[in-house]
Amino acid sequence: MSAYEIALIIVAIGLLGAILLPRILAEKPLSLPMFYVVLGAGLFAVVPGAPTVDPVVNSTVTEHLTELVVIIALMGAGLKIDRPFEWRTWSATWRLLGITMPVTIAAIAVLGWSVLGLHPATAILLGAVIAPTDPVLASDVEAGAPLTELEEEHASVNRWGSIRFSLTSEGGLNDGLAFPFTYLALAVAAANGASNWTWLADWILVDIFYRIGAGLVCGYVIGHLMARVVFQTPTPSHRAEIMSGAEALATTLLAYGVAELLGGYGFVAVFVGALELRRYEWEHEYYRELHDFAALVERSLMATVLVLFGAAIADGLLAPLTQIDIVVGLAVVLLVRPLAGLLGFVGSNAPWGDRVAVSFFGIRGIGSFYYLAFALAHVSFAELELIVAAERLWAIVGFVVLTSIIIHGVTASPVMNAIERRREGV
Repeated sequence: MSAYEIALIIVAIGLLGAILLPRILAEKPLSLPMFYVVLGAGLFAVVPGAPTVDPVVNSTVTEHLTELVVIIALMGAGLKIDRPFEWRTWSATWRLLGITMPVTIAAIAVLGWSVLGLHPATAILLGAVIAPTDPVLASDVEAGAPLTELEEEHASVNRWGSIRFSLTSEGGLNDGLAFPFTYLALAVAAANGASNWTWLADWILVDIFYRIGAGLVCGYVIGHLMARVVFQTPTPSHRAEIMSGAEALATTLLAYGVAELLGGYGFVAVFVGALELRRYEWEHEYYRELHDFAALVERSLMATVLVLFGAAIADGLLAPLTQIDIVVGLAVVLLVRPLAGLLGFVGSNAPWGDRVAVSFFGIRGIGSFYYLAFALAHVSFAELELIVAAERLWAIVGFVVLTSIIIHGVTASPVMNAIERRREGV
């Protein structure tokens, strides 16, 4: 049996898992990502010739595969949000992005430099890679399909927000906002102690202001134009109905491609485009079809990436880990993000139970794989220390993601169900 036939079987099992497992795992302390990782590890260990991708050697392949999963997940996340965009009612998001995320990056970078002995640039990269809450793997704690929480959001528009809204909006925006820190790591590595600080000005002006601004503008314009296409064109014929919802994928690829072509952050553009598309006809039922199409593509690609992740683990991805790497990895998941999250909510009127839940469920995932693959695929000889640390970085990031998949996968459904039962007074 060739690797091609094995790959087809794996894809089929992944699709079946995406269809059947949500029904089977409902109300249980298990998750789809856990199943796929175990499947990948088991297949590689048992089936001769089972395909695997070494992310260290195949950084470009890893980059583009994970990139595609993340941008589609960002479209789905934007379409899920039932809360109109306002600075005041999105205060939880700004706290998570403006306080929690920078504190998380800084804390991980300090741990990487002082405890793990990493080069400063490598430590910054580790912080940028691990800090974002993943929009792909956080489905158990994110908002539901469009319109499912609209009534609740209308009733709570003057409150701080909700757990699901906070994590969905954070996951949508922080994947793009982690990019400046990824570029900072590359800039620090390239500078290598040089006395000329012009690279810092370039980082601030280009990697922060221009790239974020270009992403915001591209996302808004393309989202608005696609909304007009979707909602102002004639009623589709029977033949056109076959492709219902595919506009979500078209919007995703268009926003990302144009933003990246102009040097902006495509992740920001996709999420902003989804928000603008969602805003155009706020309570239209068609948003469910747009979301469902994006979710189908996302789950299929997610299954592929996680099966390959499991295979990579079985193939020795975590072999370079040391005991101190494991301790720091556990600290990131169990201490750094939760404490940074609580710090971000200081002065908020959010209930303490909600603060703890949002802080704890900062799930690490496929976005982390993308950022690390991107950085390592774009380094040059000037950033040699990043290349030297590649295997150890992949081992640490892989361990953190695996830990998050297990811990958050086991706790997400029971905790969220308990919180919702408490609110309903059951």
